[in-house]
Amino acid sequence: MKKIKYTILCLCSAIGITFTSCDDFLDITPEGQVKRDQLLKTEQGIEDALYGAYAQLRSASLYGRELSFASLEVMAQSLWCYGNMSEAKGINALSDFNYKYSTVETLFENVWTDMYENISNVNSVINSPLIENATEYPFTIYRGEAYALRAFMHFDLVRLFAEQYTVNPEADGIPYATEFSLNTPDFESLAKNYEHILADLHEAERMLEDEDQYENTSNFMLDRQIHLNKYAVKALLARVYLTMGNKEEALRYALEVIDAGKYTLKEKTEVQNDLAGVLSRKETLWGVYFSGFYTLVNAKLQQMTSYYSLDLRNDFMTLYEKDASGLDFRITAYFTAVDQGGTPKYRLSKLTDIYELNNMAGNRPTELILGINMIRIPEMYYIAAEALLDEDYDLALHYYNEVRMHRGLDPLGTKSADTETEDDGSGSNANGATTDKLTIERINDERYKEYIGEGQSFFNMKRQHLPILSHDGETTFAPSKDIYVVPIPDIEMENRN
Repeated sequence: MKKIKYTILCLCSAIGITFTSCDDFLDITPEGQVKRDQLLKTEQGIEDALYGAYAQLRSASLYGRELSFASLEVMAQSLWCYGNMSEAKGINALSDFNYKYSTVETLFENVWTDMYENISNVNSVINSPLIENATEYPFTIYRGEAYALRAFMHFDLVRLFAEQYTVNPEADGIPYATEFSLNTPDFESLAKNYEHILADLHEAERMLEDEDQYENTSNFMLDRQIHLNKYAVKALLARVYLTMGNKEEALRYALEVIDAGKYTLKEKTEVQNDLAGVLSRKETLWGVYFSGFYTLVNAKLQQMTSYYSLDLRNDFMTLYEKDASGLDFRITAYFTAVDQGGTPKYRLSKLTDIYELNNMAGNRPTELILGINMIRIPEMYYIAAEALLDEDYDLALHYYNEVRMHRGLDPLGTKSADTETEDDGSGSNANGATTDKLTIERINDERYKEYIGEGQSFFNMKRQHLPILSHDGETTFAPSKDIYVVPIPDIEMENRN
């Protein structure tokens, strides 16, 4: 990996809490080592370091843009860009999975480099004396969040740069970094990567198990939605286990989150603007605080700038109209029509801060947290439905219908699976008539409708080794390593020679 200046950034303002500015650039040198050690000798220093790690996630190369509403959505064919200018060419190369195109190579080099830089910053916290042997509050909380952050970042790197575990568990993985160092660790197997991810998440789970009793007892324990809290860790475990094909454990953790009742599905009338540049008040298990998210979202999604802005796939509305018995409140909540020469042009407005858009930021309710939704509870219902589909059909249908009804749609029929003998597996019978049978295809459709613009659809397709239909409907990309595995950046391999 090229020599990077590792920096621990401080979040200057987070939900009414003010932190002192921190401009330390921690080069891996004796001087930098001293600065780092001094910073991490106090509770405030550790908290600042953790806030800095969360803040790094919001960079445009990571979840501030590329790994949320931009590149991953282009790869899922939800969004695209027309034209022959350089920006559009890069987006279209990505849409064609041309990972060797120079702009695309640079994009993923930045993802790789910035993620490992932040992993190293988190490792500096984990390896600090106050955290390394933590047994008491608040150090157990700090340790739990740091371990969860390390696992989360490695997991998304694995999902991008390695094969799908259920397709090839013996595949090569990525380096799993556990030290604050310029020396990138050796590559390891995909199986070993998942061992480390699970070990880190289970350690986080253990450290955070008692966090509820400390909530609101200090500034750090306020607004737990902007921290990788214990419910978010359990949700991550559900996500990881499902990715590994372990439906039993995925179901167990999904139900722990659902049954805890701390985070709930919003009512259909609450869908409008619930994710518009803010964390969902009811559904967000974890989100990254980001007051500047609007600037990135508005330019790419709300505006219609030729060769730069991202447009919705041509047939996006067809999916929302499919099985649309009832009124899907997501249609008006997630999309707006902008007049373009007398023709309506739809924009993905789901993430656009309406207060900023209408120059009314001062009127935004103070309880709303600006930022990026990273994990929301509907995913737990989809995991439960998928995990139960072949084991307990009626219960799977229950969890599927819970989200469906909270979005305004009528529930799918409650007939048992064995009564739907004529269904061909697609949700239709031999004559093409719609049946009431729940299928994995229907679960995938609902997942897609719910999570468009949040960077999860591509990973869901990869996990199930599904073909991908191009944004214009003209090409079907067969599932393969060529489209589902982003090559390791050349600069990483060059610096190992």
